[in-house]
Amino acid sequence: MSVRSSASLRAAAQPRTPRLPAGRGLVLAIVLISQLMVVLDATIVNIALPDIQSALGFSPTGLTWVVTAYTLTFGGLLLLGARAGDILGRKRVFVIGVAIFTIASLVGGMANSAGLLLAARAVQGLGGALAAPSALSTLMTLYPEAGERTKALGWYAAVSVGGSAIGLIAGGLLTQLASWRWVLFVNVPIGLLLVAAALRAMPESERHRGHFDLPGAVTSTLGMTSLVYGLVRAADSGWGDALTLLALGAAVVLLAGFIVIERRAEAPVVPLGLFADRNRASSLLGRLLLVAGILGMFFFLTQFLQDIWGYSPTATGVAFLPLTVMLFVMSQLSARVVTRRLGAPTTVLIGLTFSAVALFLLSRITPDSGYLSVLVPLVMFGSGNGLAFVPLTSLALDGAPQHQAGAASGLVNAFHQVGGALGLAVLATVFTHAAGPAVGGAGPAADAAFVTGVQHAFVWASGFLVATVLLLAIVARRPASEPAAGSAGRDKTVRAGNSKRHNESRDDADAELALAEAAEAG
Repeated sequence: MSVRSSASLRAAAQPRTPRLPAGRGLVLAIVLISQLMVVLDATIVNIALPDIQSALGFSPTGLTWVVTAYTLTFGGLLLLGARAGDILGRKRVFVIGVAIFTIASLVGGMANSAGLLLAARAVQGLGGALAAPSALSTLMTLYPEAGERTKALGWYAAVSVGGSAIGLIAGGLLTQLASWRWVLFVNVPIGLLLVAAALRAMPESERHRGHFDLPGAVTSTLGMTSLVYGLVRAADSGWGDALTLLALGAAVVLLAGFIVIERRAEAPVVPLGLFADRNRASSLLGRLLLVAGILGMFFFLTQFLQDIWGYSPTATGVAFLPLTVMLFVMSQLSARVVTRRLGAPTTVLIGLTFSAVALFLLSRITPDSGYLSVLVPLVMFGSGNGLAFVPLTSLALDGAPQHQAGAASGLVNAFHQVGGALGLAVLATVFTHAAGPAVGGAGPAADAAFVTGVQHAFVWASGFLVATVLLLAIVARRPASEPAAGSAGRDKTVRAGNSKRHNESRDDADAELALAEAAEAG
């Protein structure tokens, strides 16, 4: 072998460091602003729901689709969006996703009918599903060093939590001072800025050969949509209604077809083998039920504060701030202290118990209650969710095979979005049956019916979390990678050894890939 070829092979065998863009700060800003836009869209629209209902004539149950149309397409197509970034290039997919989101926001803000608004919200979800995974993947590539990556992910998490608070206030101000339409129009200048900046500064990723599991993504999304539609339709028209039965039947067929497709697909959008792990399966179901309670709480309490207590949109946004503050504080405490000492399963159980109690307390509110009857549950709910979210995510990701880590992470986000949509459909059905026909009218009788419906919905939401506590208490176990309580002295050494072995394994894989590429080139 010649000196030159030997040197080339040695160079190829070295772990490759990704070539980083000079303006990493600008790319980080693009990623963070895109995440802010996606997060804002959830809370900012919730505050405007009463005004949207009045302007476009939504029924109480039909109003759920303003939220659900977005979350279903977002969650249902999220894994496909991540796959698209790998195959087509993350920069390209990110720009396309943001552009779609921006155009849909403009159309939604101009909508003069309920149908057009719902269509725009669904397309917004598609845009978010394309943009969000590519943004996060770019962030991971941008900061390959562990210390820098941790700081960048800290900013990403802070924007995610802080964006919720900004959305609450901005939604209230825009709705009160301008119009509900501006909660959608506000995305337009942000989206245009992101597209322009991404085209100029965002690095393009290497493309990988692969296949799109389009049949799997379509059947899962349409199946969940049919299921949600059937539940919402049952609330208005009854379980014996022909369209209700047709939708529920279609959901069964589509979701069964999805499972068959995933078992045979060459590159399934959802590797079904990931559900074989008891911790992962139970934590994903737990996340679905937890988010169902969260979305139900926001949906019904927002309307209660404005329609029953007469709060302005701005005051409503401010009223929710204690929840966001406690969510941020307790999530930090959970990640840094509580989970390390008590273990993930125990921390999740404590957090979910707090949240379940909070939702039950909210079921006791009446038109004559004071803000303290809302403040205490909001503080408890934010604390419980903050404690639970970090270890719940850890349980879902721990032990996932390296080549399926991205799919496992995508499942967490997908269950988060779909859980909210499915849970809200169930709670809307409970609300409608409890409230009765009077809820569609006006006056004291309609208000009393609305309050009754909200109280029942909160009881059911609390039941979701109680069921989750029982499920995790029976099924979940401390992960093998998590040291037992009292082993703090050995913990640092174990983690260091695991980290070293992981880095060596990754470097070996990179070296093998480089050698294979060199051989192909030769």
